Amino acid sequence: MSRGQSFFDHTPESLQDWCVSRGMPRHASSQMLTWVYGNQEVNPAAMTNISGDHRALIAASLPIEEGREIRRQVATDGTRKLLIEWPDAEDRLPIAGRQPSTEAVLIPADARRTACISSQVGCPVGCRFCASGMGGLEGNLTAGRMVEQVHRLGRLGAGRITNVVFMGMGEPLANYKAVTSAIRTINAPWGLGIGARRITVSTVGLPEAIRRLASFSLPVTLALSLHAPDDELRKSLIPWAEHASIEDILAACRDYFEATGREITIEYLLLRDVNDRPEHARLLADRARSLRCNINLIRYNEVEGLPYGRPRDADVHAFQSVLRDARINTHIRASRGRDIDAACGQLRQAAQQAR
Repeated sequence: MSRGQSFFDHTPESLQDWCVSRGMPRHASSQMLTWVYGNQEVNPAAMTNISGDHRALIAASLPIEEGREIRRQVATDGTRKLLIEWPDAEDRLPIAGRQPSTEAVLIPADARRTACISSQVGCPVGCRFCASGMGGLEGNLTAGRMVEQVHRLGRLGAGRITNVVFMGMGEPLANYKAVTSAIRTINAPWGLGIGARRITVSTVGLPEAIRRLASFSLPVTLALSLHAPDDELRKSLIPWAEHASIEDILAACRDYFEATGREITIEYLLLRDVNDRPEHARLLADRARSLRCNINLIRYNEVEGLPYGRPRDADVHAFQSVLRDARINTHIRASRGRDIDAACGQLRQAAQQAR
């Protein structure tokens, strides 16, 4: 389904062209950028230094927000999750009776306000433990819709967004062009103004795409969703692991470090009695020695209908001790939003089931 550009798809140059082509003054584009990004205003009627006729034209011809918030959850720790429904999806694989929807999460922690955003509708990777890919891939999000997620989260009243992670629904590097375009706007001084080092792209591990990202103009942080220390176990958890071995992926990560100087983050989701044993930790330590990296250990948030359990606290700390004894920089990520649909894709899955 074809669609026009939204406000968040534009650069200053393309927005200026849009204004001039419709008989508006060139400077109206910078006024709009200031209103939306500087003042967080999405209602054209409130842009009072733009003439009334031109405000009406903007309202009729240039959607600022395309999505519609259909659910919101707030956890006791301040984590907020939005379910956003979109009127269509790029390259959409139509599913009868279902509008494309994605999740976006605001995670406050001390002075940090992290926006966790989605890059695709559904997910093609199909990790066995994850709700995001249970319905497969429905389509890609545009760059504008990724930027819109960050902007929406920034207006929830918890303060301006300081960090952005592409760790929501989808495989970001499978939507490379749109993701990197969104990163430019998120980083740009005229846009959201978030530093490149505060932007993280998480991937299940696509070696060629990792090397392509290494030549990207902005030195973002690369996070590798590893979740298993050997290929056999990883393939049983992540179907896409058939396409690249762990060694091939780590080689691409080493190339990324050499090109950017940015240390890699390894994300390791601990599943009870599946990948959380001391022998897994020892093998993971051997893998990590080949790479300039730090490791984030993540406790699994259970998903209804899936057979995986949350690890025991003692096992989590024992796993960390093995890695630290091997001199691997390792942290246990704090669990957030446990009293809401915390797992990625879970709120969307619940909404679809309710329908």
